[in-house]
Amino acid sequence: MKNEYTHTKKYIPLSIGMLAGMLTALVSCEHKELCFDHEEHAPKSALHIRATYQQEWELPIEGGTDWENSWDSGFGMDYDDLRPDTPDGLRVQIYHDDGSNSIVNLAPEGEHVQMRPGEHSLLLYNNDTEYIVFDNMNSYASAQATTRTRTRASYMGNPYDDKLGRENTVAQPDMLYGSYVESYRAERREEADELAVVMHPLVFSYLVRYEFSHGLEYVALARGALSGMAGAVWLNSGRTANEEATILYDCTVEDFGAQACVRSFGIPDYPNPLYTTRAERKYGLNLEVRLKNGRVKSFDFDVTDQVAAQPQGGVIVVQGIEIPDEEGQEGGSGFDVTIDNWGEYEDIELPLK
Repeated sequence: MKNEYTHTKKYIPLSIGMLAGMLTALVSCEHKELCFDHEEHAPKSALHIRATYQQEWELPIEGGTDWENSWDSGFGMDYDDLRPDTPDGLRVQIYHDDGSNSIVNLAPEGEHVQMRPGEHSLLLYNNDTEYIVFDNMNSYASAQATTRTRTRASYMGNPYDDKLGRENTVAQPDMLYGSYVESYRAERREEADELAVVMHPLVFSYLVRYEFSHGLEYVALARGALSGMAGAVWLNSGRTANEEATILYDCTVEDFGAQACVRSFGIPDYPNPLYTTRAERKYGLNLEVRLKNGRVKSFDFDVTDQVAAQPQGGVIVVQGIEIPDEEGQEGGSGFDVTIDNWGEYEDIELPLK
């Protein structure tokens, strides 16, 4: 009877050469330096980015006001209260030597980035913005940040500038940090290379105060506009573009008048040591209020001297604003004013590009 567990097997004899080849392969794979062609053994071209942030809301210039050391307690806040927070995330745009680029999103403090060997340029910026629009990102030389368009039918433009009504009106930019590494050579290493980067502020703040001398009791709502500001900033240098824009914003009504903290890229074409026409620019400030009787009243101010001395954030103050009693009392009182009561004057924020 045939044994069901008995099978005929064929054995292939191994030559001495074949055995030697197999042994050589096993031995060689114990040494990683001999196995770079095998992905599982190859050391990665890893870079460990460590990011820190300059949390500055204004950068004084020589001859300007040193707000940090001359802060007025009457502003109702501390100087440090205006410092921006660190972001929720960090983006690294890697430009390769073959002209291509790739994007990696990291934790805000940085972490490991896997890179292929070779020369690279790195553009770093926070990735948690809502109103920032990034343009021309295929090249680090042309990459810039702008902000979303915002329109207000009642705003007629800066009356102190000959470009009346021709500036784009925009929303405030989100806080933006940036840094640029012109050249980094990635190489295969057993351990990740370390790269410390400082993220510089690209957006600054202006504390704007509208101080009333009479009639504040008639004011229910307030909003403003700051014209002549930079419309964009170059990410690789931090220099602002020459294009001008007017920033529209809402204000709070305080016991002295109205107030807003307005974010901006700063003044146009700055910093630029070759720029010589800055004094010719005119910076205008607008205040629009809706009174409790439903009337809307607008004020314009020339703030050229204040902004020129504070190109990247600071404090802007205008004083002596009055609402005559006959205007404030006209039409009676008790009008229930809310944000919705701006009606046809409501700002419109347009979608991102």
